[in-house]
Amino acid sequence: MVLKELQNIFHIELDAIYGKHEVDSFFYLCTEHYLNVPRIQLTLDPGLAITKPETDTFFKVLEDLKQQKPIQYILGETEFYGLPFKVNEHVLIPRPETEELVDLIIRTFTSSAVEKSIKILDIGTGSGCIAISLAKNLPNVEVYALDISKEALKVAKQNAELNKVDINFIEASILDNTCHSALDADSNFDVIVSNPPYVRNLEKQEIQPNVLDNEPHLALFVEDDNPLLFYKAITNFALKNLKPKGTLYFEINQYLGEETKALLTDTNFQKVELLKDLNGNDRMLKGIKI
Repeated sequence: MVLKELQNIFHIELDAIYGKHEVDSFFYLCTEHYLNVPRIQLTLDPGLAITKPETDTFFKVLEDLKQQKPIQYILGETEFYGLPFKVNEHVLIPRPETEELVDLIIRTFTSSAVEKSIKILDIGTGSGCIAISLAKNLPNVEVYALDISKEALKVAKQNAELNKVDINFIEASILDNTCHSALDADSNFDVIVSNPPYVRNLEKQEIQPNVLDNEPHLALFVEDDNPLLFYKAITNFALKNLKPKGTLYFEINQYLGEETKALLTDTNFQKVELLKDLNGNDRMLKGIKI
């Protein structure tokens, strides 16, 4: 089948769901992933044809997209902070907002020309995107990554190997007061970072079906009556396990910026900053332990 004809079928079937631009993006991702054919080659060779097995693969992708399965899960991979990551239904698909959090940490430490070793803990690591990006981009770092999900940690370990970084992975729940024993009771960290579950059930109607029906709810949602559950637990953990002048970084619910900030200002943190993402939403929080 000629690829251009297949592209037209994608548009006929999917434009009403995603829009023309997004459908083009999906199609070119597929041609690169399955055929190793870049976008420019399709333009230069509009008569390019593929075999029946290859055509069948594209029709399977088409059916998955019609069911609003995320393209990242279909391909089994995505990119985050310029690095490749494997993803599946056991981990959240990394978001651009989280890239901004990673960039904030990297800029902070590269601008201060830190020469000593830095010890970092990523709580709720999922695919490992935060921990691995920090390990890849910061010199002299020792990175720990914690998650309650055994399946998520399998993916994160694959991603650490894929990106050739050493991460100390820990299977534990931050909500369990004994989890610090899994970390090494006297571990003191220079940085603790987390993008924990923060979407309230009442906000589910704002979530797109492709997210709601496919991504792990364990990593997304919290109860309406205790939306800061994880932030409280992580802040208390940080009070005991951050070094003096160590920094706590959060990605947060845009609707709960001031409430989350108050957790840090009411405890042993100073220079607490609530920061906006590129869309102008309250998204990041940082504070320094006194």
